[in-house]
Amino acid sequence: MNRTTLSLIAGATALAAVTGFATLQAPDASGDGTARAAARLPVERTSLLCPQPSTSDIADTAYTSFTPVAEGAGGSGKAELTAATEESDGDKKSGGKASKPVVQVKEPGKPATGDASGSQAPALVGTAEGKFAPGWTVQETTDVAVGTGRGLLGTNCTAPDTEFWFPGASTAEDRTDYVHLTNPDDSAAVVDIDLYGKDGTLKSTVADGITVQPHASEPILLNTLTGDPETNLTVHVTVRSGRVGAAVQALDDKIGGDWLAASADPAGSLVLPGIPKDATSVRLVAFAPGDTDADLKVRLASPSGLITPAGHETLHVKAGMTSAVDLGDVTRGEAGSLVLTPSDASVPVVAALRVVRGKGDSQETAFIPATAPVGTRATAADNSAKGSTLAVTAPGKGATVKVTASAGSGGGTAVSKTFTIKGGTTQNVAAPVPSGLKGTYALTVEPVSGGPVYASRMLAATQDGVPAFTVQNLPDDRGTVSVPEADQDLSVLLGK
Repeated sequence: MNRTTLSLIAGATALAAVTGFATLQAPDASGDGTARAAARLPVERTSLLCPQPSTSDIADTAYTSFTPVAEGAGGSGKAELTAATEESDGDKKSGGKASKPVVQVKEPGKPATGDASGSQAPALVGTAEGKFAPGWTVQETTDVAVGTGRGLLGTNCTAPDTEFWFPGASTAEDRTDYVHLTNPDDSAAVVDIDLYGKDGTLKSTVADGITVQPHASEPILLNTLTGDPETNLTVHVTVRSGRVGAAVQALDDKIGGDWLAASADPAGSLVLPGIPKDATSVRLVAFAPGDTDADLKVRLASPSGLITPAGHETLHVKAGMTSAVDLGDVTRGEAGSLVLTPSDASVPVVAALRVVRGKGDSQETAFIPATAPVGTRATAADNSAKGSTLAVTAPGKGATVKVTASAGSGGGTAVSKTFTIKGGTTQNVAAPVPSGLKGTYALTVEPVSGGPVYASRMLAATQDGVPAFTVQNLPDDRGTVSVPEADQDLSVLLGK
């Protein structure tokens, strides 16, 4: 096997490790040394981490796990979520006793559910293998009736990584924000947290070298990391050793709260999809991580096309400083997504929206960070017959997408519909509902043709007159990995 072949297989293996493990089979030895087009194969292992849901004694949390049916996936396997405080694999092998999984999936194509209540519900570590791994998605949804951050809090459980950006956090007096760090591995992780405000880096003596013990979760209160209150913050989490899952829980004394997921990687152009049509306040928070200022065009992808919000045509983001602008009720009763593009030179930025629904004492908050496109397929779990809104955006070329509603967790038959999204628009599509639905179901979005599409799903429920809601983005579910095909070249073994 020549060095080229070894490099291709090593590269494929490293790529597979990002999302799971794909089966790599040695190619037949034909001797022509030709590398053929890469094949996309289902991953064989996926890890997800769910943060501790709440510190409220009256919190009720639902977990929904779903794996789409994937062609070519293995015929066996399992998927389960257990407390992050479980003993390590080594402890289990030496006789440690594992508790019952919070959620355990029985078959692909059908959601599985679990629940927890009160302030003692732990963070969860999840692993899916074999046929349950490709596209595995877990939604954590928490209902808090009263108190700081009351409302509906939702997040997609995320894969462990080594770097996260969170524009939109805060240490203002009416905010209580935590960054939750969860370590799924058998060795400790060492994490640094940097905070950036309107004037640049905030000084902190305790944000470097935070140790997260194996199979443990650490909620770090942001206002303990810096002395001065800051209304709009960007939080940068970097991992020196190991890997973690990270999410920010943003809780407000007056206008509810939600989980702030990490923004997409820094890029010159960003899409923030699915602003609710009845949003009463929208705040854009952006940050340029490099040494160069960014000038951005701000446009709204509405149902009729791209429009420029009056008075907010551009945004100047100084390098290393967090910029924020209040866009008001920018959607004006229509579905919309924010599209940020360079005014001149392309400079990488990260961004998120803080969105408020309701008025007066009946306001609720959610966050929409910039996200990656749907790609091959994306899934949102924990939908009900009423209260779910699917927003799809085609910022450039028009596109056709297929939306599938899975079977229900308690029964029902999957249904699919196809939608055409015109270029430059956002559509709240009439997503299908499983026939004979019982329980909750998953929505899967698959592009069929056209340009890139971005999507998000909103869950909404009225609580004592408060329009409680939460929004989750739908980036590619990373259910497949590209594996180059390569042939062995035995000629390197022959003398000249």
